[in-house]
Amino acid sequence: MAVQVYVALGANLAEPVQQLDVAVTALNTLALNNTLSVSAYYRSKPMGDVIQPDYVNAVAGFQTELLPIELLDALQDIEQQQGRLRLERWGPRTLDLDLLLYGAQHINQPRLCVPHYGMKQRSFVLVPLADIAPTLTLPCNTSLESLISVTMRDELQKLID
Repeated sequence: MAVQVYVALGANLAEPVQQLDVAVTALNTLALNNTLSVSAYYRSKPMGDVIQPDYVNAVAGFQTELLPIELLDALQDIEQQQGRLRLERWGPRTLDLDLLLYGAQHINQPRLCVPHYGMKQRSFVLVPLADIAPTLTLPCNTSLESLISVTMRDELQKLID
């Protein structure tokens, strides 16, 4: 059975815009026919204390028949194919793919927590998500739009529509 999913994309190494473009092509192979939508690309400041380049972020939405762990495995495979190394928390990376939402499900497993634990506070997730799903209501019954402040919108620089 098909389920609507949303995936956050981020990169700040090795030509980040191209990294996202390649990832979008790979995500399209996981999506059921003609269901992939992708937000604009945004530039954002990195989280944490690690000195590193700004990120390029986006959100993709699509329908898939993959089970949650199968989808997580596929996302991690895409990251690996694009040279992802997990060296430090919130460190620089060629590609980061985070499963934000899997339908309206709440998943709390050792490898996977959905909805994504930090999405409600992250402008680089909420603003692009609103590009492709402006009327979305999160599984906690909170409207996406109610979480986005003017400050959040001001934190990001739109790069590519």
